[in-house]
Amino acid sequence: MNNVRYVYGLSSALLVGGAAISLITGSPLGAQVAQNDDAVMNRVVPVAGAPASFADLTAQLQPAVVNIATRQRVEVANNPFAGTPFAELFNRRGGGQGGGAQPQTREAQSLGSGFIISADGYVVTNNHVISPPDTRAKLEAITITLADGTEYEADVVGADAASDLAVLKIRANATFPFVRFGDSSAARVGDWVVAIGNPFGLGGTVTSGIISAVYRNTGQGGAYDRYLQTDASINRGNSGGPLFDMRGNVIGINNAIFSPSGGSVGIGFAIPAEIAAPIVDQLRSGQEIQRGYLGVRLQPIDEDLAASLGLPKRRGELVQVVEDTSPAGRAGMKSGDIVTKVGGKDVTAEQTVSFLVANLQPGNTVPVELLRDGKRMSVNVTLGKRPSEEELQQQAQTFDPEAEEPMAPGTSDTTIEQSLGMQVMPMSAGIARSLGVPADTQGVVIAAVDPNADAARKGLRRGDIILSANYQQVSSVETLVAQVNSAKAEKREAILLRIQRGTQPAAFVAVRLR
Repeated sequence: MNNVRYVYGLSSALLVGGAAISLITGSPLGAQVAQNDDAVMNRVVPVAGAPASFADLTAQLQPAVVNIATRQRVEVANNPFAGTPFAELFNRRGGGQGGGAQPQTREAQSLGSGFIISADGYVVTNNHVISPPDTRAKLEAITITLADGTEYEADVVGADAASDLAVLKIRANATFPFVRFGDSSAARVGDWVVAIGNPFGLGGTVTSGIISAVYRNTGQGGAYDRYLQTDASINRGNSGGPLFDMRGNVIGINNAIFSPSGGSVGIGFAIPAEIAAPIVDQLRSGQEIQRGYLGVRLQPIDEDLAASLGLPKRRGELVQVVEDTSPAGRAGMKSGDIVTKVGGKDVTAEQTVSFLVANLQPGNTVPVELLRDGKRMSVNVTLGKRPSEEELQQQAQTFDPEAEEPMAPGTSDTTIEQSLGMQVMPMSAGIARSLGVPADTQGVVIAAVDPNADAARKGLRRGDIILSANYQQVSSVETLVAQVNSAKAEKREAILLRIQRGTQPAAFVAVRLR
């Protein structure tokens, strides 16, 4: 599958994926009834089938669906010649950050949808609706607009990038219409559904369709690549909005679409309520979301792999890499193993290893059934804690030290850029493998060097690892910045770096500060 697009809009054209439980709790605002309470829904929709019209259903549910708008402040490079031969000249004249000018900012906005889950104003949406996709952006404000046009400011209570879920709280001492989660595990292919949201910023929009598939794996990877698929029209701005069944229950949270054109072609994806509800409950109560972790990179068993190994199709996953010192490595798992079961549950395209493990708690010991050299075996793995999505991306990151990467001001720490004439990045297991050094190597990696800087004259280049600065170990970009600032405070004109290049012995290099 190609071109899975997240379904929300940004004014800057950026595109940003247990059992069901009731999230209704006692409220100081009084005994409130959910918009989709059974007693109400019995009067709105017949028990069997779809209504002759969705009008009554819509009128009952739409008040609990909201429009979400965010305002972000993005820091941008104020040197128009950044990345060109004229960049340094421009900086010397005082027009760039090197000349002391303040960074410039621009405003960005995003639009999405959400729904209220309690009378006191807790709102569920997608994490990508309220989290700026640009790492330089800072979220400044969130505005919630109700179906009647009333606007409120809101705060982020909790957000989880792995499941792409977020919980907000409306800043108001008022009583709000709300809806409850239903049981998505009961959804069947062919069931009617209704989506309500804010596509393209048009305001409350209702579309209907059927469940096209349950537990659809899009092939994009991740622990939660497991969706309800629907042909109800979903577009940018619908993201974070509810997918209702005919009893008015929220059985999904609209999240993504498959589209070659960017618009709806009848293939939309919603996070199932049975996955979302427990996570929302934890976020709402301020709990940290903890997930199990194996520490392997996997590949599904496709037709060719199955044929080469004599295995059934769409069953199991092939272990490509076992991370050093990971739970899987300590348990004896190896590259080439085929994982067939986790905790007694079959590994399939709809029930991946990532999904099964992510729904287990760190510290649990689970049996993992394998095929190795054609023989069945089982190992007991004590699961670790799943790293953040950012850490996982860093672990999977590859690095080509021979690539021609010029300095791109504003994409790294400005102190290092301005003082040392280089850009650096954190070390990860993936980068360490690319550089041929142990996965647990501590340091920061040089990503680019200004050819006019003393670092270049001293022979430093992309792929070199900075192990220490002024005899102090460098374990992060922040520790290197601290040593640079300390050297400047002591009026030193240079800083002593210990550099490692590949498998060569480390060497000390003194680099003049700018």
